[in-house]
Amino acid sequence: MTNSQQFDALRPFYAMEILAQAKQKEALGEKVCHLEVGEPGAQVAPEVREAVATAVLNKPQGYTHAKGNASLRNGLVEYYRQQHKAIVDPDDILITNGSSAGFILAFLSGFERGAKIAVTRPGYPAYLNILSSLGFEAVEIELSPDQSWRLDAEAVRDAHSRNQFDGLLLASPSNPTGAMIERDEFKQIVEACRELDVRFISDEIYHGLSHGMNETTALEFGNDAIVINSFSKYYCMTGWRLGWMVLPKDLVRRTEIMAQNMFISAPSMSQLAGEIALKCRDYYDAQKVQYISNGLLLTRALQEMGFADVCQSDGAFYAYADISPFSNDSVYFCQKLLDRGDVAATPGVDFDRVNGNKFVRFSYAGSRETIEDAIEKMAGFLSRPL
Repeated sequence: MTNSQQFDALRPFYAMEILAQAKQKEALGEKVCHLEVGEPGAQVAPEVREAVATAVLNKPQGYTHAKGNASLRNGLVEYYRQQHKAIVDPDDILITNGSSAGFILAFLSGFERGAKIAVTRPGYPAYLNILSSLGFEAVEIELSPDQSWRLDAEAVRDAHSRNQFDGLLLASPSNPTGAMIERDEFKQIVEACRELDVRFISDEIYHGLSHGMNETTALEFGNDAIVINSFSKYYCMTGWRLGWMVLPKDLVRRTEIMAQNMFISAPSMSQLAGEIALKCRDYYDAQKVQYISNGLLLTRALQEMGFADVCQSDGAFYAYADISPFSNDSVYFCQKLLDRGDVAATPGVDFDRVNGNKFVRFSYAGSRETIEDAIEKMAGFLSRPL
């Protein structure tokens, strides 16, 4: 892939562009309902705020070990033991500057330049943009509403037979659909990757946000996968830029050296916040109850307004809705929805460059008031011609 091809493959991150436009409207005194970004409306737990306030006044904040503070990594070992009955070596954990740094490190340490990495479509837009920026080739595996947006082992084998790839990146719960993979099927996907000599990368950043199904980590089936997680979503810490990786033994030292040079270390204050947040699951589970309630309300309203193929997600906090009854251009639809309806949502082309023109993602991670207000505004917007 030439430099020109690398950068020609880049696309705007429409969720962030819509957010920027919404902020401009708000700066002019207009009220906007934010359903565009996957950002929890709640603050971090009170215990986190208290610990950080004390530390910022009394402790210097310097570099930490490139792999992160030992106390935080040990806290994550306990997290995996309690939540998944999985045994993890703290030396295999690397604390990152959000999951975004984790993806960069995973691709660079896990694969030779130019390798092919399979991802699902629709999927998180940064996957494709990071891969192309770093000189890798993405192989997309198309999912559909008929499959409930879920990947299975048969689809992995079929895609590999048509275009052999070196890695598979899978999120469960997923963004933008919120679909989750059942444990048995997840295991079969992991085993299929082993058979095909494909390195498996498990994006688990929406763990903690299941709406009822049991969440599965790749660590339940061995230690050869790269696992990426984050404090952003479940722990309400988007702006703290804190995530982590669990690495196979053969990649630990290589990834640590890359992290030293590329990022030095994750922010020390964020690491303290993460360490405390791990102990506050009761608080965060209470926030999840609100998300689920919001999701039920929004999904029902979208169905009543005439959106197609929209159903309550398995996890995360998104509704991925078919807008074809109203428009065949999701960018135009979202632009008009913001301009005329004061509701910010994300065009499906962010997540699917082929069929995303027919879809829009709505986030219901904000307050109940925001969801109710957005529903009223959208109903009014759709009552008029686009």
